Amino acid sequence: MDYAGGLRSRRDRSHPECDPGENRSLFFVYAFMTAAILLSIDAPYLAVDMVLGGINVANLLLRFIIFGTVFALGLRIARGFGADDALRLLTGRPGIAFAAAASVAVVVVFLMMDTVGSSAGLIAVYDKDAYNAALVEIYGAAGRLYPAYITLALFPAMVRTVRSSLPGLVRLGAALLALGSVAITLSLLSPVIPESLAYLRFIFSYTAILSLVVGLALIWLSKIAALKSRTVRPRLAE
Repeated sequence: MDYAGGLRSRRDRSHPECDPGENRSLFFVYAFMTAAILLSIDAPYLAVDMVLGGINVANLLLRFIIFGTVFALGLRIARGFGADDALRLLTGRPGIAFAAAASVAVVVVFLMMDTVGSSAGLIAVYDKDAYNAALVEIYGAAGRLYPAYITLALFPAMVRTVRSSLPGLVRLGAALLALGSVAITLSLLSPVIPESLAYLRFIFSYTAILSLVVGLALIWLSKIAALKSRTVRPRLAE
């Protein structure tokens, strides 16, 4: 995908060109996503975790796989929209520092929990006692820190795209990505949301997931439509 969000010519923005490293970055995205999906399923999770000692290290591994997935996607989106400001935030010192801080936070909270006994989603850990239940909530929020940073770094580029004259699907996709950025940031508040407002945790989490997934799908569909348009037009001219 190669949309420059108003920074390139109309021709370049409407008709994406292939990035030389596109296939390589796509490979990493799909590899990370496949691993994340597998570790989200009970049987593969339990099998992997038993190999790692049966103390839910597989869940910690899953967190870092998600970090890698979001980073790879963030790079593709930033490059596709010509968002140099986002690229600096992702690959520069601020991005490296935030990734390190988020990683440390995840590991520290993980080590504070009683993680003995493999359990996909840490459900068994949550059910042990109030202390571990609170830590699981904090652990989940810590795991969303870096994805929130990535999406917020992309937020200005998404807003610029929504206001641009790019195809409707691209602008709608960008709007949903911007909404997902806000939702995933609000989801960081989950540990401090009172039980009387517990439904907000689900609203923030599912809004973030659905907005990001659908937004990416719409941008991908727009790219396919642009490529087909470029293929059909020469044939009509024959």
